[in-house]
Amino acid sequence: MGTIDDFSWKARLDLYSCTECGRCQELCPAWNTQKPLSPKLLIMSLRDHMESASNVQIVEQEEGHQKLEDGEVLLDKGVPASPHSFDLVSALSLSGATGPEGVSAVTAPLVPEVVSEEVLWDCTNCGACVEQCPVDIEHIDHILDLRRHQVLMEGAFPRELGRAFRGMESKANPYNQAARKRMDWAKKLDFDIPVVGEDIEDASEVDYLFWVGCAGAYDDTAKKTSAAVAELLHTAGVSFAVLGSGESCTGDPARRAGNEALFQMLAAQAIDTLKEAKPQKIVVSCAHCFNTIAGEYPELGGSFDVVHHTQLLNRLVRDGLLTPVAPTSAAPTGADTTDEAGAKPAGNAPSVGAPLKVTYHDACFLGRHNRVYEPPRELVGSLPNVELVEMPRNRDRAMCCGAGGAHAWFEETRGTRIADARIVEAASTGADVVATACPFCSQMLGSASGTSAGFVSSDATDRGTEGTSTQTRGKLPEVRDVAVMLLESVKRGQ
Repeated sequence: MGTIDDFSWKARLDLYSCTECGRCQELCPAWNTQKPLSPKLLIMSLRDHMESASNVQIVEQEEGHQKLEDGEVLLDKGVPASPHSFDLVSALSLSGATGPEGVSAVTAPLVPEVVSEEVLWDCTNCGACVEQCPVDIEHIDHILDLRRHQVLMEGAFPRELGRAFRGMESKANPYNQAARKRMDWAKKLDFDIPVVGEDIEDASEVDYLFWVGCAGAYDDTAKKTSAAVAELLHTAGVSFAVLGSGESCTGDPARRAGNEALFQMLAAQAIDTLKEAKPQKIVVSCAHCFNTIAGEYPELGGSFDVVHHTQLLNRLVRDGLLTPVAPTSAAPTGADTTDEAGAKPAGNAPSVGAPLKVTYHDACFLGRHNRVYEPPRELVGSLPNVELVEMPRNRDRAMCCGAGGAHAWFEETRGTRIADARIVEAASTGADVVATACPFCSQMLGSASGTSAGFVSSDATDRGTEGTSTQTRGKLPEVRDVAVMLLESVKRGQ
């Protein structure tokens, strides 16, 4: 979508439907961290521009009976100025689309004339704007359409995305890692995981196909989650297999970044692989992979039975196949309590007997996009000696971690880091741990210091952050996946 002429009737209806209530803007993580993106102002600017372009088209129709001589152009009849959009006549003049007697009827490019590049790339695709809109405007669809034009037609995108694109194109993962390393996360497990095509003919021989995902295979923190999920399934007696080196990226980062051609290529590859594997059910530990396989692949001919790992693990706990056990004694000071799956008690954990305060962060592509709110909370609540506390913004009003919209692959350069704002909100609850259910949420929140949001941790000196003891406001909670927390609790009873 390069110009307003490319808008469908549904897109045009969206622009006219806006009531200017501001509910989308109220919950936008970009707007709330001092970035120029406002979903409300975006829609209003596009609407005003569409009105201006329509006026030019009307002039064309009115003057259509006139025969123009060579070199002549239609005169502008005076497009009314708008406080929400640029001056169309001036924009066209600057573009050089002028004649001897006026401005020619040329539709201005939407980027950067109507929507700045900063606004376009500040969006995290979290869906808060769409969720809160009373008239169902699809803000994200319009932003993605603009991104597609910029990436595919103009070759214009944040420089850091180039490496992720190249990795997905050449090695089928945005981390640019070799396929042979996809099983490194399982090396420390004391049991073997069958690989489809190597140990078993297809996934119909097991209960679940475990889709590990690129983050689960290559990110150091996410590897611990993958190992924890595998060990929990093994403990519960659930048979499962993996694709190993045959697994590839779902294409989610490419689609969110506007590289639709790359997404289509990766999606077709993944769908063919899954069809050949013949899974009864698929369990996924990444919210983005879950959203793509369960929600987007059906439109491309790939319909599969998919569950998120928090849904499956919660069911196994309810059925008594996994039994969380409360801690019985405190670990000796300085002792290394990390297990082989990477499970480690929270660094801010209170003494044994006092409840561990845990707040759950809703992953946007698990919660808002797929309505999975309660299973992760029930799973956290099943852990003994744990008190679940909620952040002010939770469930459908939860704040994004800042990773969506391909933001996991390039840095924020304006305002407060979204992850910093969210981790400070978590700290305000007094929580010892932030429980997550998505590797990208773990990555973003785990790396957040809170400093850009005005927070100074009590261990600021150890972390190398600025500030003095008089500025200390407390400790940031530890960030942990719910599967890792459950594994630690279950292993206490073994």
